[in-house]
Amino acid sequence: MPSITIRNVPDEVHRAIRVRAALHGRSAEAEIRSILEQAAKPEGRLKLGTLLTSIAREAGGLTDAEAERLNQLRDKTPAEPMSFE
Repeated sequence: MPSITIRNVPDEVHRAIRVRAALHGRSAEAEIRSILEQAAKPEGRLKLGTLLTSIAREAGGLTDAEAERLNQLRDKTPAEPMSFE
């Protein structure tokens, strides 16, 4: 799993993270991971496949059964990030 180093974090921010972590019963590192995950993958985000399915349904070109079948066939493996090196 990749690691991230963050330099020059203000003392008051570091202290606030430690307090927040203590309130949630976890380490500061675990708290930071949670904050990053929530920021990168917020609840309620609209995913592209969901958007395309809703567009097709509104256009009358996709039944519920067809949408379910497509969902079952969909590859749920996370995509690999593109490398520019």
